[in-house]
Amino acid sequence: MNMADRVGVAVVGLGGAVATTAAAGIEMIRAGSNDLQGLPLADRAVRGMVDYRDLHFGGWDLGGDDLATAARRHGVIGDRELDDGAAGLSQMMPWPAVGSTDFCVNIDGANKIVAGSHRGAVERIQADMRRFREEKSLDRLVVVNLASTERLPDATAPSLATLEAFERGLDANDPAISPAMLYAYAAIDADTPYANFTPSVAADVAPLADFAARRNVAVAGKDGKTGQTFIKTVIAPALRDRALHVDGWFSTNILGNSDGLALDDPQSLASKLGTKTSVLDQILGYPVENHIVMIHYYKPRGDNKEAWDNIDLTGFLGQKMQLKLNFLCKDSVLAAPLAIEIARCLDLAHQRGDGGVQEQMGVFFKLPQTRGGVPVHGFGEQQLILDRWLDGDK
Repeated sequence: MNMADRVGVAVVGLGGAVATTAAAGIEMIRAGSNDLQGLPLADRAVRGMVDYRDLHFGGWDLGGDDLATAARRHGVIGDRELDDGAAGLSQMMPWPAVGSTDFCVNIDGANKIVAGSHRGAVERIQADMRRFREEKSLDRLVVVNLASTERLPDATAPSLATLEAFERGLDANDPAISPAMLYAYAAIDADTPYANFTPSVAADVAPLADFAARRNVAVAGKDGKTGQTFIKTVIAPALRDRALHVDGWFSTNILGNSDGLALDDPQSLASKLGTKTSVLDQILGYPVENHIVMIHYYKPRGDNKEAWDNIDLTGFLGQKMQLKLNFLCKDSVLAAPLAIEIARCLDLAHQRGDGGVQEQMGVFFKLPQTRGGVPVHGFGEQQLILDRWLDGDK
């Protein structure tokens, strides 16, 4: 591959904290910074993988502010960065987005796609993708969903059963089809790799997973594994291998960014909790009866999330023990590098002709999408699977 190949990253939710942080980081690298700290694959020389400097961000958002203004509002990136290496963010404007307060109650904006039907919205999304490729002279494109968490759809809706029914639902403007699904369909239909960094149902719904397999389009998801669940999937395998029985695991989070605001709605929260609570039983090999996960929106904290865990254990001779963890982190600083690496891996899969669900990318997600099997959750095992794929092993 010509290392000067230009790859576009079309982001759903471009004005959010994660997307603006990712875009700012790439702008600073392109401006001459050699600081690749925090990027998980920065030290890997993988043949065919696009260089960080050759990634170009664009995308959709319900808010119409330029990315520098949005970044200042989120408070993750400082003025020095925005006035220096990331100054290009002031020239980046989000495209009108598909939005639905039915699926995401607390998130809305005036920068909306006006389309008479789902099919019309898909056509607008694809027109944006084509224009992005042309204006930026891109060689390839990937789509990454970094938008706010949607509520769970009605799983019994006929349009979500088969691809043919989904196609009819698009034409009939079926309310069971969510914005996340529209973006996923638009990408797959345009033979463009798609990743879902959110807990929302998208390319994992049966018709779209089938569509990606039929078209041999790389898809991956879902829900980026950034903080508390990342730590959980590191520690749980160690407790299992040392025969320390987990009697209970209490997890709570407080955060005040737009992700937290979206999760202040009980229906969106249910989507998130579904991905966060799925990991322990698979890793440990037994059900953890008292596994509790709580998320609270606390505006003063902003992007500075606090994740607190209490783990009750039983060891040798039935002795009881406790493990307590307190992770004080910047949510978007953890998430943005993963979004960047996901885009690079998706592009590499596309170049290799690897279509359908990319199971080797499970290390990046709380609920890894599979081709039908049980997902692997343990971090160490997931990392080995990714490493083997990066090295060219199937």
